[in-house]
Amino acid sequence: MEKRARRKYSPEFKREAVQLAATPGQSLAGVARDLGIRENLLRRWKKEVEEYGAQAFGGQETARDADL
Repeated sequence: MEKRARRKYSPEFKREAVQLAATPGQSLAGVARDLGIRENLLRRWKKEVEEYGAQAFGGQETARDADL
């Protein structure tokens, strides 16, 4: 039995997907279907953005970089 390779998405893709889902008149299910991803994955990304803001998906800088 062959295992399927896990797909990886860039932080930019994730942010853009969450922004699309936040567009008025768009549903999470519709955006996920259009992008070819599962709705629960998009919902997880949205939650991460709500919790961590700009630091979601690796953020722009780490705490160590901020100290430098």
